[in-house]
Amino acid sequence: MPAAELPLFGDASPAPARPAESCRPTRAAAPPDLSARFTARLARLARRAEQDGWEPEVDCATSPAQVIDEPCRSLLRANDSPDIAFDLSINPYRGCEHGCLYCCVRPVHGPDFETRIFAKTNAADRLREELRRPGYQPRPINIGSATDAYQPAERRLGITRALLEVLDEARHPLGIVTRSGGIVRDLELLAAMAARGQLLVFVSMSTLDARLSRQLEPRASRPARRLAAIRALAQAGVWVGVNVAPVIPRLNEDEIESILEAAAQAGARSAHWTALQRPGQTGLPLPPWLDEALQDSPEPGLGTWAERIGQRIEAAAARHGLAREVPELDRSAFRPPRPPRPGQAAHFDRRSGQGELF
Repeated sequence: MPAAELPLFGDASPAPARPAESCRPTRAAAPPDLSARFTARLARLARRAEQDGWEPEVDCATSPAQVIDEPCRSLLRANDSPDIAFDLSINPYRGCEHGCLYCCVRPVHGPDFETRIFAKTNAADRLREELRRPGYQPRPINIGSATDAYQPAERRLGITRALLEVLDEARHPLGIVTRSGGIVRDLELLAAMAARGQLLVFVSMSTLDARLSRQLEPRASRPARRLAAIRALAQAGVWVGVNVAPVIPRLNEDEIESILEAAAQAGARSAHWTALQRPGQTGLPLPPWLDEALQDSPEPGLGTWAERIGQRIEAAAARHGLAREVPELDRSAFRPPRPPRPGQAAHFDRRSGQGELF
């Protein structure tokens, strides 16, 4: 299989790189305050400071969403996401608490996708069954193509962790895409997979500006936490790439070079990007300030705008030693996992702090 690359959607002249240390690049004009409607929405998705082992000593998202058990009949899906260059995908959850305003998969999950999360409670057992099917041929699996596998609910449910344990047992190649620093919880397991050449991780970042990030993606990890996750993954030997996503005309495109510089300094090894999908493509409205920012902007993915962005990505990646392709994952060591154990619980509920099965 040729080396995989996250697809390009498409460079004004390269903008000068900014120092990455502050995580707060200057910009021509900061976005205006959210309207009352979206301020109320953010209040519903409020954060509070917690030290629960997920994102210690930082503001981390609570989990106000209603989590509904949804056993699945099948798990593996042929991947149809334009952002992910993997043949198969697994989404442990339906719906996503991150509440990103630009999310292009909201129509798939419904209008309450951020407050009603459906958890695939039997995902690990279902994966065991599917990997044991006669004639199964391993192909790299992506976890989190349509919903973040490390959204806040994962810290107590552990469905993603259970899936990783099955894939590790089966010596199966995989990739993970996330906006959450919570991935470091599974660092020891991920490091073992990476040592076998069977893991790629991509951390998505839209900005280094904590205020703008809070507005665009209110319950995802703050930018500094994602950079810390990149650093921890890289130090553990994991191939980790940074995905500048989405690039939004007139809003964050001036940060491309800064994001790549900061990620490279943290240990990222490859650079990728995707463009914002317009409201007409998602069928959902944008907040007034974001809609205004897009007025009279070039259409992402088309024409010279996309070409200029692609050229800037290429130039900044070369300047900071970031690859544009990723290594082929090893699939030769695959072995079918053991079958599910009768009566075995699908995932863990950590609300008690004791990791009890339920």
